[in-house]
Amino acid sequence: MPNIPPPFTAPYAPDDAEIAARLLPASHLSPPQEARIDRTATRLIEAIRKRDDRLAGSLGGVEDMLREFALSTKEGLALMVLAEALLRVPDARTADRFIEDKLGEGDFIHHETRSTAFLVNASAWALGLSARVIQPGETPDGTIGRLVKRLGAPAVRTATRQAMRLMGNHFVLGETIAQALERGKPRSGERPRYSFDMLGEGARTAADARRYFDAYASAIETIGKTAGSHPLPDRPGISVKLSALHPRFEAISRDRVMAELVPLLLDLAQRAKAQDLNFTVDAEEADRLELSLDVIAATLADASLRGWDGFGLAIQAYQKRASAVIDHVDALARAHDRKLMVRLVKGAYWDTEIKRAQERGLDGYPVFTRKAMTDLNYVACATKLLALRPRIFPQFATHNALTVATVLELAGDIGCFEFQRLHGMGEALYEQLAKDHPDIATRTYAPVGSHRDLLAYLVRRLLENGANSSFVAQAADYRVPVTTLLQRPADTIGRSQAAAHPKIPPPGDLYAPERRNSRGVEFGARTALDRLLTDVKAAATHLEPIADATPDQAHATVTTARAGFAAWSRTPATTRAAALEQAAHLLESRSARFIALLQAEGGKTLDDALSELREATDFCRYYAAEGRKLFGSETTMPGPTGESNALAMRGRGVFVAISPWNFPLAIFLGQVTAALMAGNSVVAKPAEQTPRIAREAVALLHEAGIPKDALHLVVGDGRIGAALTAHADIAGVVFTGSTEVARSINRTLAAKDGPIVPLIAETGGINAMIADATALPEQVADDVVTSAFRSAGQRCSALRLLFVQEDVADRMIEMIAGAARELKIGDPCDVATHVGPVIDMEAKQRLDAHIARMTSEARLHFAGHAPQGCFVAPHIFELRDAGQLAEEVFGPILHVVRYRAENLERVLAAIERTGYGLTLGIHSRIDDTVEAIIDRLQIGNIYVNRNMIGAVVGVQPFGGHGLSGTGPKAGGPHYLARFATEQTVTINTAAAGGNAALLAGRSEALRRAPLHPAETSV
Repeated sequence: MPNIPPPFTAPYAPDDAEIAARLLPASHLSPPQEARIDRTATRLIEAIRKRDDRLAGSLGGVEDMLREFALSTKEGLALMVLAEALLRVPDARTADRFIEDKLGEGDFIHHETRSTAFLVNASAWALGLSARVIQPGETPDGTIGRLVKRLGAPAVRTATRQAMRLMGNHFVLGETIAQALERGKPRSGERPRYSFDMLGEGARTAADARRYFDAYASAIETIGKTAGSHPLPDRPGISVKLSALHPRFEAISRDRVMAELVPLLLDLAQRAKAQDLNFTVDAEEADRLELSLDVIAATLADASLRGWDGFGLAIQAYQKRASAVIDHVDALARAHDRKLMVRLVKGAYWDTEIKRAQERGLDGYPVFTRKAMTDLNYVACATKLLALRPRIFPQFATHNALTVATVLELAGDIGCFEFQRLHGMGEALYEQLAKDHPDIATRTYAPVGSHRDLLAYLVRRLLENGANSSFVAQAADYRVPVTTLLQRPADTIGRSQAAAHPKIPPPGDLYAPERRNSRGVEFGARTALDRLLTDVKAAATHLEPIADATPDQAHATVTTARAGFAAWSRTPATTRAAALEQAAHLLESRSARFIALLQAEGGKTLDDALSELREATDFCRYYAAEGRKLFGSETTMPGPTGESNALAMRGRGVFVAISPWNFPLAIFLGQVTAALMAGNSVVAKPAEQTPRIAREAVALLHEAGIPKDALHLVVGDGRIGAALTAHADIAGVVFTGSTEVARSINRTLAAKDGPIVPLIAETGGINAMIADATALPEQVADDVVTSAFRSAGQRCSALRLLFVQEDVADRMIEMIAGAARELKIGDPCDVATHVGPVIDMEAKQRLDAHIARMTSEARLHFAGHAPQGCFVAPHIFELRDAGQLAEEVFGPILHVVRYRAENLERVLAAIERTGYGLTLGIHSRIDDTVEAIIDRLQIGNIYVNRNMIGAVVGVQPFGGHGLSGTGPKAGGPHYLARFATEQTVTINTAAAGGNAALLAGRSEALRRAPLHPAETSV
C-alpha cells in the first residue's frame, strides 16, 4: 500500500514578516548569477519596448491596450466596464444608454493614439467615433431625444460592439475548440504548445455544471484528434476549473463535493489520459484550496491514472501556503509513484482575497499584501519546483522579464520545465526568448469560448495586469527606467518587518484606532472549522423552560429600573464604554456557547449564527467608541466674552427595549447597549420565542460591569410588551418588529399623559431588487439567492420582490431557480445546511398559506422540497404585477416581475406605492441608471451590484423610512443621540466682579470676542 499523505493543512494566514524572514536570506544569488539575470532581463525588456507592431504586422496585445488606456484613467475604467458588459446586452435601448454612460466618463473624442498596434488604433477610432455622436454633458434622456442621436445610435452601437469584439477576437483563441485548434495550427515549422481554457463562470446550477463537463469532455476528444504523436510534455493540454463542475463547490459542502465531483474529475482525467494530454486543474480562491487539494488527491489515487504523466494543477504564489502546497503535491507524487505537472502562477484574485478576509474578520490575509512579496515567493517556489525535477514538471506562467531571467538562471542546463504565457500577452518577450533560447519551451494558455463568456476573463486579466505596480504595465511605459524593472523583490522589501503593506491594515484593525473588527472564522480552513464545530458541540445544552413575567412583575421591574437610573446615568462615559468593550471580549471568548444557543433556540445555521455573534460584538464596540465621543465631555459653544456655554448629553431615564426573534442576540444587544451607553437604565423584553439567548446576554453584560439595577430582563409575550410600553415611568421605547406592532406602541405612547417620549422603531419592508440587461447573470443569481433565501428569508432586509428586465428575464430566472435548487434545507446544526427552519409552526402556517395562494394566482418557477418540521422550502413565483404582493412575506419566498426597459419609471412608482423604504438592490452597470434610482426612491439602505442583506455595524448603518421605521439608523453615528437628552449650561463668568481673563489680556478671551478698538485702552 502506498504511504498516502494526510489531507493538506497549513496555517491559513501566517504572518508576513515570519515568511519574509525565511525567504529574504535565501533570495540572494552570487554576483555572476545576478549579472547574468540583469543581462537576460534587460534584453527581454528592450525587446518588448522596441517591437514595432506595424512592421510585425500583428494586432497588438494587452500591453498595448494598457499603454493606451491605463486603468488609472477614466478612459481605461470605462473601457473595462464596456468590455465586461456590453456584449451580453440584448436590447438596443439599454445598449445605447450603457454606451453613452461609459463613453461619457472619458475623453475618447480628444484621445490621441500613441500605439502603433492595429488593435488599439481600431478600438480607439471606434470609441472616438461613438463618443462624438454622444455629446458630452448631455443627459442620456435628452441626448436620446435629439435627431442626431436617433440617427447616430445604430452607428454608435455597431462601432462600440465591434471595438469590443475586436478585443475579444484577439484575446480569445476561438469561440469553439475547433476554431481555436484551427487558429493555433503550427506555421512555418513551429510546434507551439497550448493549454486550452474553456471560458465561463463557475457553475451556479446543475445544468451549468453538466454543460461545462460536456464542453471539457468534447474539447479533450477534439484536441486529442489533432494532437499529433509527440510525447508529453510536448503535447497540448486543457485546463479545468473545479467550480465549473459543481454548483456548490464550497468547504461546507465538502461531503457532497467529494461524492459528486471526484467521479466527474476522474472521468475527465481518464479521457485526457487516453489522449495523453496535459490536464491541469486550475487554481481557485484561497477558501477553496483545501477542498481543491482533497478532490485532486482523491482523483489522483485512482489506479486507472497510473502510467500517465499529464496530470497537473496550478499553484498561486501570492498565497502564503504556496510552498506548503508544493510539498503536499510532491508527497502525492511520491505516494502514487507518478510524475505531475505544476503550473506556477502569481494569482488573479488578489483584490477579492483582501476584501473577503476583511469582511470575515480573519486574523490575517491568506495572500501577500505587497506585490514584491508575491514576486519573492514566486522565485522561492520556482526554486523548490526545479529541485523536484523530474518527478515534478514545472510550468512557469509569467510575463515578467525579471522573473523569466531568474528562472532561467536557477534552472541551469537540466531542462525539464517550460514557460507559459496568456494568449494575447507577452508575445514580444517570448519571441525574444525563443530566439535566445530555442531549446526552452513555451506553452500558451489559450481561452476558448463565446464573447459573452470572455467578459469576466478579460476584465480579470486587465485588472491583474493593468495596475500601476504590475510589470506588464510598467514594461509598456517607456518612462519607467529599465533599472527600476530590474530591482529585486528582496531589495524592494528590504527587511522582514516591511513585508506587509503599510496601508492595508490586518482585518482585525480595519476600524482602528476607534475599535477592533469582530473576529470571524474561515470555513475553508479545515483546522479552524473543525475546532469551531467541536467547541459548539461541547457547548450545546438542553433548553430549560423560562417562566413568563406577569404584568405586575413587569411594572415592578420598571420601578426598580427607575431607581437604578440615577447612579448609572452619573457613571462616567468612559466606564460605561469600558463595560461594553468587556462585553465584546466576553462574547468572542464564549462564541461557541452563543452559537450553540442561536442554533438550538433560533434555528440558525452555523454561518448565520457566527455572523450574528460578530454583529453583536460590533455593536458593543461601536457604541462604546461613539459613546466616548458623544458623552465623554461637554461641547463648548461659541459666545461672547465673560460667559461660558456648554452643551452636554445625558440619559433620558428607563428605556424599554423590545427585540425580535430573527436576530435574538445582535438586535437585542444592539438596542440594549445603545440605551446603556447613553446613560439610560434598560428593561429588555426579548421575543417570546428566544428568551434564553437574551437571558445569557444579560448575564454577560452584568458580568462585564453593567449594574444589575441598570439592566433588567422581562420575559413574556406581546401582553408583557404592552404592559411595559404603557407604564408611566418609561422614558423611551426602542423596538424592532412588525409595522403593526410598531403602530400599536406608537398609539400607546401617544395616549399617555405626561412627557412625550421617543419611539425608535425599525420594522420590515417589501424589499425590492432591480436587475437590468447590463447585470452579470451569475452575480445576480448569487445575490438574489443569498438575499432571498439565506436565514430562511427571515431577515428584515431580505429580498421579497425582484424586477428583471424582460430581455434577460428568462435566463436570469432560470439561473436563480437552478441555484436555489442546489441549496440544502435541514438541520441548522449540520454545517452543510444552507436553509434552516422558520421560527415556529405559526410562521410556517402563514407561509404555507401564502404559497398556496401564489400557486393559484402566479406562475411557479421553483418549489423546493422541505423536510418535516418547521421548514419552508424556497419558492419562486412570477407575478403579473407588483401590486399582487401587498404585504411583507417573512420567509424564503421570492416574487419576480418582468419589466420593459422603457418602463423603469413604472417599476420605481410601484416600489414607492408600497409605502415601505427599508432596503433596495440595484444590479446595473449604467451609472446614470443607478444614480437616477437612488435619487428617485427614499429607501434606507441601497445596495448596488451586491447582495442586500448583512448590513455591517458602523459601515452600513441600518434602518428605513415610511412604513419601515422611524430612524435614526442602528449602527450609525446618529443612533445614540436619540437615546439621550441635551442640556445647555450658560454661566456668566463675569458675575463675580469682572472678566479676569479679559482684563489680563489673555489671547484666548481676545480670540473668542474681538474688542472694539475704543475698548483696547482699558
